[in-house]
Amino acid sequence: MAATVHSPIVTYASMLSLLAFCPPFVILLWYTMVHQDGSVTQTSRFLWENGVQGLINIWPRPTAIAWKIIFCYGAFEAALQLLLPGKRVEGPISPTGNRPVYKANGMAAYFVTLATYLGLWWFGIFNPAIVYDHLGEIFSALIFGSLVFCVLLYVKGHVAPSSSDSGSCGNLIIDFYWGMELYPRIGKNFDIKVFTNCRFGMMSWAVLAVTYCIKQYEINGKVSDSMLVNTILMLVYVTKFFWWEAGYWNTMDIAHDRAGFYICWGCLVWVPSIYTSPGMYLVNHPVQLGTQLAIYILVAGCLCIYINYDCDRQRQEFRRTNGKCSVWGKAPSKIVATYTTTAGETKTSLLLTSGWWGLARHFHYVPEISSAFFWTVPALFNNFLPYFYVIFLTILLFDRAKRDDDRCRSKYGKYWKLYCEKVKYRIIPGIY
Repeated sequence: MAATVHSPIVTYASMLSLLAFCPPFVILLWYTMVHQDGSVTQTSRFLWENGVQGLINIWPRPTAIAWKIIFCYGAFEAALQLLLPGKRVEGPISPTGNRPVYKANGMAAYFVTLATYLGLWWFGIFNPAIVYDHLGEIFSALIFGSLVFCVLLYVKGHVAPSSSDSGSCGNLIIDFYWGMELYPRIGKNFDIKVFTNCRFGMMSWAVLAVTYCIKQYEINGKVSDSMLVNTILMLVYVTKFFWWEAGYWNTMDIAHDRAGFYICWGCLVWVPSIYTSPGMYLVNHPVQLGTQLAIYILVAGCLCIYINYDCDRQRQEFRRTNGKCSVWGKAPSKIVATYTTTAGETKTSLLLTSGWWGLARHFHYVPEISSAFFWTVPALFNNFLPYFYVIFLTILLFDRAKRDDDRCRSKYGKYWKLYCEKVKYRIIPGIY
C-alpha cells in the first residue's frame, strides 16, 4: 500500500467520499448560485422534497455547444503550450533521480489567451456570456469527460509510463485517486500535468473571471464595484501564478503528487467551478461597496497576493543561487540536509530557515488564504456559499502542509527534526 498521512480507514473513506460527492457538489453549487439565489437553504429544501430524482432533474445534460466550447478551449491551450517559445527550465530531481525539463511559456500563453478571448468579444465574433449561459452543461461535460481522462491516465500508467517515476501500489482505488505517473507526457514535449494544472485549470480561472464580469455587464448595463474588485484580484493572482509558473513546477502538485483524480480531475473540474465561484455568485448579486471600501479591499488583497508571491520568490531565489543570496538584507540561515533517492544515490538539499520561511514552515499559505478571503468578501455576508472556496482552501492547505511535513520527515530524517526545532510553527506563527 502507498504511504498515507492518515490511517487506512480514514484514507479509504476520504477517497471514496471525494470520488462520490465532488461531482454532484459541483452541479449543486452551480445550481444554487444560478437558480436558487445563492441560498443553501432553498437547495436543501428542494433536495429534501425531491430526493435523488430532484438531483437527476437539475443535473444539466452535456450539450454539443458545451463540448465545442471545451474542445476549442482545450485545443487552443494545448497548441499554445506546444508552439509558443519559452525558456528551457529544469524541474527538481525526482525520487528515482530523473529531472524533468519544461518550456516556460505560461505568461505568453496567458496574455495570448486573454487577448484572444477579449478580442473575440470586442469584435463581435464570440460573446463570452454564452459560456455563462451554458455553464451547467459545461461543468457537466467536464465532470464526465475528466473522469474518462483519469481512467485513460490510469491505463497509460500501467501500459505506457513516460518515465521510471511511475508504478502501482497494488490498490486500484489508490492508484486511480492518487495517480500512477509523476510526470506523464504525450510524446517528448507535451507534459500532461502542466496542461491540466496550468494551461487548462488555472487559465480557465482567468477566463471565467472575465466571463462573469462581462455577463454582469450584459445583464445590468454596468459592472458593480464588488465585481470589479473580485475580478481584478483574481486576475492579479492568476497573473502572479503564470509569472511564477516555473516555480510552481517545484511544488507538491507537480514534483510529488502523481497524475490521478486528485490532481487532474481537480484541476480540470474543481478549479473552474469552485475556485471561480465568488465571481459566479456576484453575476446575479451585485453589491455596491462604495469607493473607499472597494479600495481598501483591493489594496489588502493585492498586498496578500504580493506576500504570497514574495514567499515563493524568496525560496526560489535561495534554491537557484544555492543559498548564496540575500534574505531580508542578510545572508540566509539554512540547514544542509542530505537524503537518499530510491536509486540509492545521495543528494543534498538546502532548507531555508530565515525570511518568510523562518516564520513558519508553510507561512505562504497564510497570505494565500487571506487573498481568497479578500476576493470573496465583496459579496458581503448575505449568503454563506460564496465563502465555500475560502473554507475549502483552508482545509486543503492545512492538509497539504501536514502531508508535506510527513513527506519531508521521511525524506530528510534527522535534518527535518533539526529544521522543525529552528522553525517551530507549521503555518501560523505563534499559533500553529
